[in-house]
Amino acid sequence: MDTKQFSKPVLGVETSCDETGVALLRWEPAAPGRGLLSHALYSQIKLHADYGGVVPELASRDHVRKLLPLVREALAEAGLTPQDLGGVAYTAGPGLVGALLVGASAARAMAWALGVPAIGVHHMEGHLLAPLLEEDPPEPPFVALLVSGGHSMLVEVQGIGRYRILGDTLDDAAGEAFDKTAKLMGLPYPGGPALAALAQQGRAGVFRFSRPMTDRPGLDFSFSGLKTQVLLAWQQSDRSEQTRADVARAFEEAIVDTLAIKCRRALQATGARRLVIAGGVGANKRLRTELAEAGAKEGFRVYFPRLAFCTDNGAMIALAGAIRLAAGQHQDASVQVFPRWDLETLPAV
Repeated sequence: MDTKQFSKPVLGVETSCDETGVALLRWEPAAPGRGLLSHALYSQIKLHADYGGVVPELASRDHVRKLLPLVREALAEAGLTPQDLGGVAYTAGPGLVGALLVGASAARAMAWALGVPAIGVHHMEGHLLAPLLEEDPPEPPFVALLVSGGHSMLVEVQGIGRYRILGDTLDDAAGEAFDKTAKLMGLPYPGGPALAALAQQGRAGVFRFSRPMTDRPGLDFSFSGLKTQVLLAWQQSDRSEQTRADVARAFEEAIVDTLAIKCRRALQATGARRLVIAGGVGANKRLRTELAEAGAKEGFRVYFPRLAFCTDNGAMIALAGAIRLAAGQHQDASVQVFPRWDLETLPAV
């Protein structure tokens, strides 16, 4: 394979759940923040709102409708044609199997038609590497906190593809706990952002919930018990709008404090002085503020992707795929997806 072609743009395709994302990126190791040429995203929030959560079959069908128009949009924005591409990257997992198959099939077909290599990307590696899209990216070694609707994990990163999971969620992930708690309190879908917005109006100290699993050693997470505490507090309250905001604030504080405590422990355990925060919950204002302030006081540096690249997006997939394609990694033409996929099994670059 001629790796010179990776001076050409790589198309990234993300269809793991309820957002269709595409991006065009030219990998520039010396200036990673300037390699992004265009990106486009379509969210299915309105489609799933009536059901209070993602309906997998509807998600897959909508990816079919939206993917190719978004590819055309991204190409037009970058002033490129399909023949300008040097490779195609797509999310191969983890995620909803039907949604993954839409992106994988389309990406493989495009790569075959254009005669360029394609590579399946691990969704969480995409999130983990998203801060490399910024002008001042982190350099390994570092610790990454990956927090989203489906994952809450701490990862020691020695290099790209050299990952060691330090802690994982035992039940509900942080984003899932946000969404479920918002739903039981009667907030609209998507619940996580709605709850975080409501928490800004809450009063400090009116309610206090536990910081799960911080009273014992270890780096694993568990938020199901916290969700139950909130439910009981809400049911036993006057259920006024101010009380709803007060409960939301106390819940958010409990989640953020728990994540921050575990991050400090992970940094101490590994000796790392760099911390990456990525995934949808990485957009939370309270989490960003608390960790940035802790880093300034305690001597570690915190890296966040821009808000647009915290949630699922094609840019992070294009980036992860471009790095691996430039290293000579690619796969055969078979269409394979992995609804579950261990991050530690990825090959090193």
